[in-house]
Amino acid sequence: MAKFYARRRLSILAALTGLIASVGLFNGPTASAALPTPVSAATARTYLASLTVATEDRTGYNRDLFPHWITQSGACNTREVVLKRDGTNVVQDSACAATSGSWSSPYDGATWTAASDVDIDHLVPLAEAWDSGASGWTTSRRQSLANDLTRPQLIAVTDNVNQAKGDQDPATWMPSVTSYRCTYVRAWVQVKYYYDLSVDSAEKSALTGYLNNC
Repeated sequence: MAKFYARRRLSILAALTGLIASVGLFNGPTASAALPTPVSAATARTYLASLTVATEDRTGYNRDLFPHWITQSGACNTREVVLKRDGTNVVQDSACAATSGSWSSPYDGATWTAASDVDIDHLVPLAEAWDSGASGWTTSRRQSLANDLTRPQLIAVTDNVNQAKGDQDPATWMPSVTSYRCTYVRAWVQVKYYYDLSVDSAEKSALTGYLNNC
């Protein structure tokens, strides 16, 4: 009988331990997600070799031709989804706006606690996409690129760093955090390959150099 009660106490203790662990899973800090993992450097090199090399043409570009920050779910638009995904302990109000949290920008290594200090960067800028073939797309396809949460195309970064990047490609701009550059160029090539966008000669040369050092 004593052994029976001892086993029963152990069973109850195990159940309580499991319950406490489960509560911790729900109430503990939310793990920070990030940019979807890009393809490997080897795959990126293969992709890059297949991309068309062409001169860029920005004739007719207008950012409004790429509908962005569309509604993704409920009250949440694309920007708000990425803020939640890329942040740590992000709290959102009933309208899905981030009211608190922290964001670490992989481009410059800075950390921010106000969503207003964070931009959602189109890794391949919309103007760059236009120059590289998106000028001939449907509006629907341009919208897909501008709100793509599946490919490594959207990432939360320091606002003024994103603004300094503007529409530049890797031939003229790269993240100041050198350890992130391999991730950046792998993502760049993956997005261009998926959307069948061209590269110009200087861009391809820069990408080749960075990928060879990955």
